[in-house]
Amino acid sequence: MMDWLMNHLAETLVIAGLLMLAIEIAILGFATFVLFFIGMAAVIAGALMYMGVIPETIMSAVLTVAIISALDALLLWKPLKNLQQNVDNTPAKSDLIGHSFTLSEDVSPTTHTQYHYSGINWTLKSQQPIPAGSTVKVSKVEVGVFYVEPDAN
Repeated sequence: MMDWLMNHLAETLVIAGLLMLAIEIAILGFATFVLFFIGMAAVIAGALMYMGVIPETIMSAVLTVAIISALDALLLWKPLKNLQQNVDNTPAKSDLIGHSFTLSEDVSPTTHTQYHYSGINWTLKSQQPIPAGSTVKVSKVEVGVFYVEPDAN
């Protein structure tokens, strides 16, 4: 197995680099750039080995990946970091917004009750006091929280 990897070092670097890029982008969601820089450097080093620009040795592979990773980091860190700063703050649309139900307990801005729906115990919050027995609808959803208001219907 080790002999095969050594005899196909260029291909191994390209495959390893593509795997690192896929993990960084698909799984980590570009949260860190480490795998991106190393993966990109491995793909470039593999391509350079395949074209015969650098020798197919472990030492040249390690040095080339290290140098290209450092250069990638120097050149791309700031632009990639700026891309992460562009956050879309628009609230996500949810099928839960508009869901109507009858309150079993009072809800007010100071008291929060629980409502069991779809296998989850949701905390209910409201801008105004709403007595038990009132029909309410969900106006906003956050993780584990329903913001409710009286249902006019």
